[in-house]
Amino acid sequence: MHNPDIGKLILRLTVGILMLFHGVSKLTSGIAGIKGMLAANGLPQFFAYGVFVGEIIAPLMLIVGFYSRIGAALIVVNMLFAIGLAHMGDIFALSGHGGWRLELQAFFLFTALALIFTGPGKYKFRH
Repeated sequence: MHNPDIGKLILRLTVGILMLFHGVSKLTSGIAGIKGMLAANGLPQFFAYGVFVGEIIAPLMLIVGFYSRIGAALIVVNMLFAIGLAHMGDIFALSGHGGWRLELQAFFLFTALALIFTGPGKYKFRH
C-alpha cells in the first residue's frame, strides 16, 4: 500500500508525542538547569523559557497538524540549542553500546527537518 499521507501522520505523531514527554518533564522538574547552561555560555537566562515553545507548543502543533512546518522548525531550533548547550562534547562520541551519543537529539532534529520539507500531509487541522 502506498499512502504518503499516513506516513507523514505517523511521523508527525511520533515526533510530537515523544518530544512532548520532554516538555512535560520540564514543566514538572523545572528549567533551572537550562538557565544555568545559558548563563554559563553568556546568554540571557530568559531564553530557557523557549524550551516550553520547542517541547510543548511545537509538539502539540505537530500532533494536531496546525502549522506543522512552523512547529517542526521550532523543534529544529530547540534541538540546535540543546546540542549547542548540553551535547557539544558528544558530537563525535559513541555510547557504551556502540551507538552515537546524540541519537535521540539527531532523531528529533532530522525528523523535524524532514517534516519541514515534506509538510504535514492531508491529515491535519490546518496548513
